[in-house]
Amino acid sequence: MLTGVMRGKPRLQAAEEAVTTTQWPLLGATVIGILAFAGIGLSPDSTGEFLFSLFAVIAISLLLSWVIAVTVVPMVGFHLFSAQRKQAQEQDDTQQDAAIYSGRMFAFYRGLLGTALHRRWLVVAGLIAVTITCYAGFGSVKNAFFPAANTPMFYVNVLHPQGTDILTTDATLREIGSFVAEQPETTDFDTFVGAGATRFMLTYNAEQPNTAYGQLIIQTSHRDQIPDLSERILAHVRDNFPDVEVRVDRIVFGPPSGAQLEARFMGPDADILRTLADQAITALHERGNVIDLRTDWRNRTPAMRPVLNEGRAQTIGVTRENIANALQFATEGSQVGVYREGEELIPIIARAPARERAGDTYLSDRLVWSPSQNAYIPIDQVVSHFAVEFEDVLIQRRDRLRTISVRANPLPGETAAEGFERFRPIIESIELPRGYGLEWGGEYEASMDANASLGSKLPLTFIAMLTISFLLFAKVRQPLIIWAVVPMAVNGVVIGLLATNIAFSFTALLGLLSLSGMLIKNAIVLVDEIDMRIVAGAERFAAVRDGSVSRLRPVLLAATTTILGMTPLLWDAFFQGMAITIIGGLAFATVLTMIAVPVLYALFFNIKRPQAA
Repeated sequence: MLTGVMRGKPRLQAAEEAVTTTQWPLLGATVIGILAFAGIGLSPDSTGEFLFSLFAVIAISLLLSWVIAVTVVPMVGFHLFSAQRKQAQEQDDTQQDAAIYSGRMFAFYRGLLGTALHRRWLVVAGLIAVTITCYAGFGSVKNAFFPAANTPMFYVNVLHPQGTDILTTDATLREIGSFVAEQPETTDFDTFVGAGATRFMLTYNAEQPNTAYGQLIIQTSHRDQIPDLSERILAHVRDNFPDVEVRVDRIVFGPPSGAQLEARFMGPDADILRTLADQAITALHERGNVIDLRTDWRNRTPAMRPVLNEGRAQTIGVTRENIANALQFATEGSQVGVYREGEELIPIIARAPARERAGDTYLSDRLVWSPSQNAYIPIDQVVSHFAVEFEDVLIQRRDRLRTISVRANPLPGETAAEGFERFRPIIESIELPRGYGLEWGGEYEASMDANASLGSKLPLTFIAMLTISFLLFAKVRQPLIIWAVVPMAVNGVVIGLLATNIAFSFTALLGLLSLSGMLIKNAIVLVDEIDMRIVAGAERFAAVRDGSVSRLRPVLLAATTTILGMTPLLWDAFFQGMAITIIGGLAFATVLTMIAVPVLYALFFNIKRPQAA
């Protein structure tokens, strides 16, 4: 519209022409940009659940921006471009053209584009070489799934040996809580004994009830204080409670996985599964260079079992049930009634005094009821002795199959992908017996599931995007030119991520998809401008050159405003990878659009510089 006004057209005519010539290409490009996110927004797994709102906001805002672009923007321009209209009326056509595209930027770009069009094959070869190099460099980019949250809060998980009394766990958590309260970074904390907290956010992974388990949820004033404070707490617990397993977990944005590194051994026999898990933990201790090693079955706990003299018990008339009742009364206690206090029912438990529950010495003195003799008899008449055996208390199953999980976390400062590179070959080196299997869990499984779910939707969205681009032009070569530059969008992404040492996370993948939409939009508008100039009768080489020059200002303005809009997100933990991806990719893609698209257009349509007369 500004260009039309500067050429001397009435403001209303310039507005109408600007809208009619760009509204449908812009709409098609906008829909393509929305479809770039559709695979994530429509993903059926938990990742799609987390990110559907992002897709919805993008779809609504982009469609609304197109409506504003073809309605409100021309109206505002009509009222603001009066000065340019008066200036254009005082100039002739030559002066108008010089004024529209004057300045060093246009002169430099015109000369650069002319050279690129003249040496088109060399430019294409250079672009292909840079693209191949960047794709090879993508292997050096760190990978991550979801980053840690901005919330200045973290968890301290404390696990005593399995079978520990809950009162012992409570005493430990009280002492740790006193230490945490003395730290200057602590603004607030809460303690949970025997189970985790009620799920207060979607990403919180609540633990199952366990008397040996306790958790502290600690809040600081800033998330940067968490590493130092957590290391201090870990050192205090390990120094004062050497038999306690302690680890620190950060709040993540994505789906909770329990551990970043996890391998699952599955099979029928618990002893063989524990042997496999012990082999894995021993190897990981030696050369895995990981932390927080553990299994979800925990340790075996001692159990005292009475060895029954079957013949004597039948003679005396004592059954197993009678012995079980006597032992329950002597240990945990038996419920003998209920006390009602208002609407609350409180069980009444009868059991032996604490001094008589200290060991098997007292148990051998207990009395057991004999129904046949209608009297109590000493338990040692039917029980020869008490044997101590170790048993599995926690047996986990997946798909009804016994499964033991070996869990670990990477070193501080590492991503899960870097730790998994060492974790995986060690686990795979363990020979599995016949009938036993291995599965991967943790962040690797969550990432693979998310990528597989995304991959199932991407072909549909890709076909829809391709169809729209062909329908816009109703031709073949123009859409091929546009899609030929899309793979080159990765170049700026790789350069930006390697320069900042930021991991390519799932949010960075979102940025890459949105970047492809932006690149396609700019390419559509540029190719459409060149087509219109050729249809209007302009010389083909001049149409390519001048059409590209005419799109330089809007493309640069759109890229600059988008980059500035992404800049505040560089300090946001969740969107940092997306911001780097879009800033680096868009900066490179802008150059790509303004150089590669005209060069490819000239190649596809065999347009050469006209010979001098």
